[in-house]
Parts: sequence; structure tokens; C-alpha cells
Amino acid sequence: MPRERNAEYKPLSFSTTMRNPSRIADFLKCIIPFEGQILTNDIIHIVAATLIKRKLYQPIYINRTPRLKSILNEERDFTDEEVNEIMQHSPQNHKEAGFEKGWPSRFDTWYKLPMEFGFIYYEMNTPIIISTTGHMLVDAHSENPINDEKIRNVFLNALMKYQTNNPFRKNANDNSPLVLLLQVIKLLKDDPEENDAGVFRSELSLIICWPNRNAQALYEKIKELRRQYRFTYGDEVIYEICLDLLGATYEQRNRFKINQITGEAVDEFIRKMRITGVVSLRGNGRFIDFNSFETEKINYILDNYSIYENYTTKSEFFQYIGTIDTNIVTLAQPVDEAIITDARITTLNRWANEYSKEDIINELNIVCGNGESRNAVLRIIDKPTRLEFLTSVALKQHFVELNVQPNYHVDDEGLPTFTASGGVADIECYDTNCNSLVEVTLMCARNQATNEMPAITRHLQEAIEQQPEVIIFSMLVAPSIHADTKYMAAFSKHQYNVDILTLTITEFIEQINEKERIIEMLPA
Repeated sequence: MPRERNAEYKPLSFSTTMRNPSRIADFLKCIIPFEGQILTNDIIHIVAATLIKRKLYQPIYINRTPRLKSILNEERDFTDEEVNEIMQHSPQNHKEAGFEKGWPSRFDTWYKLPMEFGFIYYEMNTPIIISTTGHMLVDAHSENPINDEKIRNVFLNALMKYQTNNPFRKNANDNSPLVLLLQVIKLLKDDPEENDAGVFRSELSLIICWPNRNAQALYEKIKELRRQYRFTYGDEVIYEICLDLLGATYEQRNRFKINQITGEAVDEFIRKMRITGVVSLRGNGRFIDFNSFETEKINYILDNYSIYENYTTKSEFFQYIGTIDTNIVTLAQPVDEAIITDARITTLNRWANEYSKEDIINELNIVCGNGESRNAVLRIIDKPTRLEFLTSVALKQHFVELNVQPNYHVDDEGLPTFTASGGVADIECYDTNCNSLVEVTLMCARNQATNEMPAITRHLQEAIEQQPEVIIFSMLVAPSIHADTKYMAAFSKHQYNVDILTLTITEFIEQINEKERIIEMLPA
């Protein structure tokens, strides 16, 4: 039996394989049918096949085979024969401890983070367990519309209990990153010298590498840095401090890359913390602060999770983190909807004024393509939500007199945290002579039509019934428009006499560049 290696001090890093909460839910859906069954290589093979079949995992072989690549844009799943072909030509040259090389080890890379967050427990030759929070996450994504509040609560529960030295991780650092972050923010906010600013983005690297739970010492370290550099310290300064915190050997200094500690790990840390709903970005992403809309939850965490027990076994830690703290669910801070709307619109207008039209168009092309945004704020907003935000900004920029009312969820800074809820248009636009309901989607396959068009038609009919004297039309904006979507738009025009424009992102950009008023986008 191989000797258990000792835990080392190392930077906190979350797997980017599971960056999107919906992706975690989709992966859990594929293994739920095997809940309670003994995990074997046969089950792993079936789960892997299911993930490929549903296009949740796309081996390189698919993109190298035009016949298979074309199916990615179709609504249907891969057939069993196609899945077998893909798996046979996709050897997984991969090895994880406790799992055989190949698909079993790939399985572990997929489900490692969901297990660390307490959603699933698995070991070879032991029963598969889906926790309360794992089921809650799947249920939230299965609801229509998706229950974003439940999703936030699930991740808040996981991250307020998460420990860097948990038995799955084997990290010598001993703290709870979210709790440590909230403690330090509170210390800084209570300090009159710090002007209520929260934690500077570069300082998050210190949290990622902090070796213990001593929030006071971390606060004093941040104070020392600010006195010495006045927020001008570069990545190199932070990097060297972090290496010292980690007690890095020469070999480790080469392994812990500067772009990981000061870049990738920071971005992923912010993404994960924002999923909880309790933190906001300030100063164009330069500072991380409390989300004042969630003060009650923040205070509850600080009061109840600042002192916590360490768990030495995987099963004990899983039981702890996978059990929902019902207080998190029941704590609901009433916030005046007018305050939320004001924050949303203020930030929308600020972005429309501070960024050029070219900047926003470039970001729209990035979010609809495969590029990565360099904007500190945009790159930590998930793509579906980012598309709603950027489309709203573009509409406001090009049609200055247009009253643009997006419905995405926001934090107290007015920055988007989640897509618009079901039952309302993504973006409502009001002009003196017409109204427009705008929907955006990243879906491009046939399900674009079935998922989007019935709701768009229904919203449009309801709006026309309420205001029959007003010209009202809808538009759907997507990276590409499926033929079925165009057909259903034409059918809705013929059957119900409603106008639904179907625009690729390129066509949308061309249209708003050419027209002076939004009504001019409606064909004569």
C-alpha cells in the first residue's frame, strides 16, 4: 500500500473544469441514477458514456471528426454507436490516486470538486452517495424557471463550511476561505482609516495562500502593505509574500507560478465567492466587499462559523458540508425592489458611458465566441449572464433615448449575478413610439427554438394584450440562429401576427450601428 504523503502548504485552487454551477448540476444528473450503488469501473464507463452522449464532455476526437463535430449543433444526443466510437478513439492518458488510468481517473477529475463541496461522495467499491445539498442543486436547476436563490444557498452552505485542509484536499493551510474573507472585510470596514473599501483584488492572493485562521494577522499584513505601497504593489510583490507564507522550497517556487497565484486562482476565487451572493465587486472590480443585500447572512456566518471543527475523515467532512444549514435558507433580508432596480440601472448607465461602443461590441463577440475577456469584472461573470448585461449596455449606448430595463439579478453594486428569472423578458425596452422585448441565448442547436420561442411568443402576446395601442415586438439574439427558430418566428407572425426578430450577434451589432431608433429594426 502506498505511503500517505504529508500535507504541504500550497495556494488554494478550485478546479476550473466545473466553473459553472449549472455544469456541476448537469454532471450530478448523470450519476444520480446510480445513487446507492457500488462504484465500479463499469458504472464509471456508463457515466462517461452518458456525459459524452449528452455533450457535457467533448473529447478532442469529436472536433477532429467533421461528421461528429456537426452533431454538436444538432438537438439530438450522440447515438450509442457514436459514443462507442468516440470513447474508443479517446484514450484518457490520465492517472488519479485510487483510480485506474484512463476513464476511471477522468471520472475522478470530473467529480472531485462536487465531492469537495459536499454534493457527492464516492470511492471505488463503495456506495455512491448524493447529499441533501447535491439533490438541492439538481432540483434548483430542474425547476422552471431555474431557482437561482436555491443555487446561491447551496453554494453558500458549501463555501461557509469549506476548509482548505479538508480530507479530500491534503493542504496544510488551515482556514475557511470564505469565512476568512468575510472576517478581514469586517476588520477593514471597522477601520476608519480604510474608508469602507473592503479587500483589494491583489490582496486576495494573500487569502489564497494564508496558512492559518488568524484573520487579525492577515488584516495587519494588509494594513502594512497599504502603508508601504498605497495600492501600487504589483504582482511580483504579492507573489514573493505568498511564497514566504507558503514556506516555499526552491522546487515549490518553480511549481507555484506567478500567474496562478496572482491571476487564475484569484479570478476563480472571486467566481466561487460571488456564487454565494454575499460579496460584491467595487471600483471596477478592484475591491471585494460585503453585499449589503445579504447583511443578515453575513452576520450569521461570522457569528456561527468563525470557530469550527476540523474533520480528519472524508466521510465525517462530507456529512458536515453536505448537510444544509436551514438558517441559511430561512434568513431572508427584505430589500426594496426600487433600490435593486436603481442599482441595476445606475450601473448599466455607467458602463454605457464609461466604455466605448467598440469595447462593448468586442466583448459581445468574445462572449459569443471562444475568447477570454481581459476585463477584470466581465471575466468573472458567467457567460449567459454576461451576454444579458452586455446586450443591455449595447442597446443603451446606441439608442440613447431608449429606456432599457434589464431583468438580470444584481448585487448591491448593480453588477449582474444571475440571468433574468423565467416569466419575464431578459431585457425590456421602452421608447416613445414602441416597446421591445429582448431575449438573448448562447444556445445555437435546435433546442434554441424549443427552449426560447414558445416563451418569447407568449411574453409578446401578453404585452400586446396589456397595451394594444402600442407597437410591441420581440427580438432573439444569439451567436447563430437555428433554422427551426426562424421557422417558428415566421409561424408566430402568420398565426398570431406578432413580430419576432431573430438576429445573430453579428446582425444585432450591424442593426444597432445602422439604426437611430429601435423601431427602425422592425421590418416595414
